[in-house]
Amino acid sequence: MDSSPQSNGSADRQFRERFEHLLPTIQERWPELARHTLEATRGSLDEVVRLIEQSTGLTHQGVREQLDELMLAAGDRGRHLADSLEPLEQQLEELLDELNSTLRPRIEKPVRQRPLLSVGVAMGVGVLLGMLLTGGRRSR
Repeated sequence: MDSSPQSNGSADRQFRERFEHLLPTIQERWPELARHTLEATRGSLDEVVRLIEQSTGLTHQGVREQLDELMLAAGDRGRHLADSLEPLEQQLEELLDELNSTLRPRIEKPVRQRPLLSVGVAMGVGVLLGMLLTGGRRSR
């Protein structure tokens, strides 16, 4: 990884953004680090690297490379999850469109033919639900 100040700032920002999600993986890889000690770094990449260096004896560069690998793996998992959800999202959208096109006309027609009856039924259902929901909370 490039160690210029600009790339370090970018890496630190990315690490801070992903820190909460990376924390269990970091603890799994370095179990000797207490969670509260890691949390005290507030996601500072340099602070986490320093802690790992002190507790493991690894070099600064070695720790950075391992943390970079963890971040890449987490990013890959996130992309994979997003890719696997995309077909489900498309399927749900199609089902909602189909439901809208088939159910709406079936509901609208009776409402347009008998609007007062529809309002009365809606009010009755509302009152009934209200009574059921507040039945256990009667004021004394």
